[in-house]
Amino acid sequence: MDLSTLPVVGTLLHAGADLLAALTGCFQPFAGSFAAALAVVALTLAVRVLLVPLSVLQVRAERDRRRLAPQLAGLRRRYGRDRERLQRAVQELYTAERVSPLAGCLPVLAQAPVVSLLYTLFTHATIGGVANTLLEATFVGVPLAHSLVVTLASPLWAHAWVVLALLAVLALVVEATRRANRRWNPVEPTDPSVPGAAVAASVGRVAPFVTVVFAAVAPLAAALYVVTSAAWALGERAVLRRALERAAG
Repeated sequence: MDLSTLPVVGTLLHAGADLLAALTGCFQPFAGSFAAALAVVALTLAVRVLLVPLSVLQVRAERDRRRLAPQLAGLRRRYGRDRERLQRAVQELYTAERVSPLAGCLPVLAQAPVVSLLYTLFTHATIGGVANTLLEATFVGVPLAHSLVVTLASPLWAHAWVVLALLAVLALVVEATRRANRRWNPVEPTDPSVPGAAVAASVGRVAPFVTVVFAAVAPLAAALYVVTSAAWALGERAVLRRALERAAG
């Protein structure tokens, strides 16, 4: 079943398509063939601005977890072999300190519908029975509906460098974010005596780069959103963390 045919989903798709078309029209006079890509970037920035309050909560939650780090380390040492007991103890600590472990996920969760909308808009030939003109939009010769995989397999393969460049930028931003997070939230050395600790540490190093894989297989429009959002988040978090440190000091 195609979910885009559902009344509510169809309405959202029409609204999203109309918004992108309007933004593209606004940028067309001075951006030319870059107008559609610029519209996606503008939409991303607008969403990120709206999510600033959630980002503030996210950084405050990080600060709280940093404050609780010694106690969390003690719980891991005490209950490291009993995962269920450890989870209960950590939850009790968060509850007692009024810290929400989910606050750090709020910006990501809030953006999921927007990314899904962009993905759908640039993967459907029609929206509500009407031809989807967004599929005609390009960025440096690559249709915004094409992913890296599709571009490499098409006659436009010579333009794949555009997507590869975006992915390289995203990988750099992800690595910079990962390192900044480690500086802000130092991680204790892995205890080899704890079952699965080494695997968990390895997964933690690789997991942030899942977004790069997604950007490689998603339409270029969604990849543009992810790159812009990741770059914004890196700068935003640095500013908010500095502001919290100054307020605390």
